Formats: sequence, structure tokens, C-alpha cells
Amino acid sequence: MHIHILGICGTFMGGVAQLAKALGHTVTGCDTNVYPPMSTQLTQAGIELTEGFSADQLAINPDLWVIGNVVSRGNPLMEAILNKGLPYVSGPQWVGDHILRGRTVLAVAGTHGKTTTTSMLAWVLEQAGRAPGFLIGGVPAGFGVSARLGSSDLFVIEADEYDTAFFDKRSKFVHYRPTVAVLNNLEFDHADIFADLAAIETQFHHLVRTVPGLGRVVCPAATDSLERVLARGCWTPVERFAVVPAGQEPPHNAQWVARPLGASQFEILRAGVLSGVVSWSASGQHNMANALAVVAAAHAVGVEPEAACRALCEFPGVKRRMELRGEAGGVRVYDDFAHHPTAIATTLEGARAAMLEQAKAEGRAPGRLIALFEPRSNTMKMGTMAQALPGSFEQADSVLCYTAGISWDVGQALSPLGDRLFVSPDLQAVIDAVCQQVCPGDWVVAMSNGSFGGLHQRLLDALVSRAAGH
Repeated sequence: MHIHILGICGTFMGGVAQLAKALGHTVTGCDTNVYPPMSTQLTQAGIELTEGFSADQLAINPDLWVIGNVVSRGNPLMEAILNKGLPYVSGPQWVGDHILRGRTVLAVAGTHGKTTTTSMLAWVLEQAGRAPGFLIGGVPAGFGVSARLGSSDLFVIEADEYDTAFFDKRSKFVHYRPTVAVLNNLEFDHADIFADLAAIETQFHHLVRTVPGLGRVVCPAATDSLERVLARGCWTPVERFAVVPAGQEPPHNAQWVARPLGASQFEILRAGVLSGVVSWSASGQHNMANALAVVAAAHAVGVEPEAACRALCEFPGVKRRMELRGEAGGVRVYDDFAHHPTAIATTLEGARAAMLEQAKAEGRAPGRLIALFEPRSNTMKMGTMAQALPGSFEQADSVLCYTAGISWDVGQALSPLGDRLFVSPDLQAVIDAVCQQVCPGDWVVAMSNGSFGGLHQRLLDALVSRAAGH
């Protein structure tokens, strides 16, 4: 079959393209953003790319047009496809029909941590010799690719709640029909397509309704939004998890418990029995919760908790999730994908804990934690989360916000931060402000769901120049 993919250079659709190619299909595609690294991955896979959405691509004459959710009515190629009555399908439906059907699917859903948790789960299954396929909205360092078919019946997929396509407003994940569904958390997000939290809960319940009775639902204990989802009907065994500090009692319904032993070490108990200890390079209770969900999900397909813990000790991380981009003049620069207030808060909490632990191990005082933020997501551009933002930066000693293209008053919204705050629509001004305040031992965490204007390398170059006295 020859498929032509509209919106092929997005992380999800690029992964779909590579899976389709691996299945033996002829794959071509188009997008308005045909540039590395995705364009390089696709051309290396033998996938021919076209810049733009011109209607003359009808001459390609594929057997099927696969439509990404970046495409809307008014798109010239899509209008031509509709006018000609040509066969088309959404990316998620194509994946469900051609990749996932007949396989044991483990789907990871949630407002936060999907990419990291999906990557962890694929890693654990790989280390257990299960050779899973996967489709992830990021690049796990242990694999170097965002998608592969795998050689077993297992397939791990990042289950996004964003809408499927302009002609299918259900969440992507309703097409995946998982045997094991991880519901990691659930908060309001995507204000551009969801009216409120209740609307997202409805989509999560659609997912729960597709999980078979012999499968498993894995979710955190004592999460009101998810409990409301499950109360609407669940026909599958549910296993709940919780991160509980030493000395505290876990929730009564938590079968899986993680107890922190430090910023980057924790033990895992199942039904009160120690199952393993994880010591790794990640930090923060949010990552402990992600790991706990992974251990429970892997156990549902036959991986013993102790083996899962051993694998997590070697988990190499995910690009753009507290990824160290470099160090200059004794200042570390990290890149993170956080763009929701809760994700910002947990990212900074984990960074703070890791900084303190490292300083203690080295017998020195900890440096300062500098947060850089670009409110770039659709929800952030709308200002929907403005009131929640100041509290998310509690752990930061200084907050610098890059506001190019933002129509609401970010400085006013973040004014409770007082003299910790610097706001500018000029990226160079932000870089200069960072260089003026950082000292050796400080950590800079840049958070955006975009490229942040190439800030990371520009900042590192500026720090090198400063250290050299230029």
C-alpha cells in the first residue's frame, strides 16, 4: 500500500511514517516544517518529503491519505482530497488498524509525564527481553528513535488526549484499544479544544471503556479526577499506586507504594512487601510516581518487579526531559518540556532536590536554581493558566520569562514573584539577564514545549564567552 501522510514532520506522525515503512508500505508525506531532525530521520528511512500542502500533490495518487491533526479545513491539499472523494483516515486510526490490532497494547495516558513514562516502560520491557514495539512523542535515549515495530506481541504507546483530527474530535487514545492502560494523572489542559476538566474526564472514560476485563488499569491512588472517571464505569481490574514518605501510611487502596530514600533513590513495595530498590539519575517524586506506574504496568504483562527495578536503575532518560545540554563556567544548563503549571512545579522540585543532594555529596553549599520559561503551548498562549503560574515557580531562586508572541500580560500575572522575576519579549535580553546573575554551581532549567529560539546553545556560548573574559 502507498500512503501519503499530511503533517508528517510532527513527532507522532513522523513515528507513524517510520512504522508504516517498516511494515513494507510505500510512504511519502508533506508538511510546512520540513527540517531536521525529523526530516533527516524520514529521508534516511527512504521516505520522500514534499514541502507544503499544495493541491498538485494529488498527482502522487496514493492508495490512502493519512491525515495529521495539524491539518484543518481550508488546507489546499485536504480540500482537494475532499472534493475528489478520495480515501483518507486519521493517523491514530491508521495506527490502531494497522499497527496495534492483534497485539498486546500498553498505553500511557495522563496530563503530565506521558513521554517519560512511556519511554521507561519500553526500556523495562526491552531489558526484560520482551523486545516491544513502541510509538513515543519524544526520543528515548536508550533507543535513539521515537518508534519501532518490535519483534514481540507487546506494543507500548504514548496515549495522547488531544483530538484525533479535524473530522474526529475524540482523543487520539480511543483508537488504541489497550490491554493495559496507565492513567498517570488528570488535570485541565488543552484549553483550545476542551471547555473544562469534565470534558477531558469524558475522553478518559472513553479510553477506560475500551480496556478488556482481562487487562489492567493502573492509576494513582486518591486522585479525584481519575476516581470520577472510574466511577462512571470500569470493567477491568484497577491497581493503584502512591509515593509515600517514610513514616506515613499509604492510601488504603494503593497496592503499589514507593518510599523515597533520597532525591534519586526509592524502594518499591507491592502489597506491603519490598519488591526492589531504584537508584537512578532522575530525581523528584513525580519521576518516582512514573516509575511506580511502569513497574505495575510491566508486572501486568509478566515482568517481575525486581527485574523492573533493576532496569530502571539503568534508565538513560529522554531528550528534553531535564536533559543536560551543557556546562559552562560552572553553570549547568538543562532543557525540559514542561509547559503546564503542575509540570513546571514538579520539574523544579526535582531539580532542587537533585541540586541539594549533589551539593551535600560534594561537601559544598548548593547553588541557585534559575528557571527560564516560554509560555508557548496553545493553552499558555490563551492565558488560561495565568493565575496558577506564580505558585509553580516556588522552588526557583530566579525566574526569567520570554514572552515573544504572547498577547496577555505575563509580567502582571507573575508579579507575585517580585524581584525574582525578569520578563522580556527579546530573547537576547533574557540571555544577557541570565549571564548577569549566574555563578558557578548554579543550575539553569529552560522550560518550553518548543525550541525556545535556540536559547540553550546561545546561552552556553554566552557563558563560555563570559568565563573567557570576553
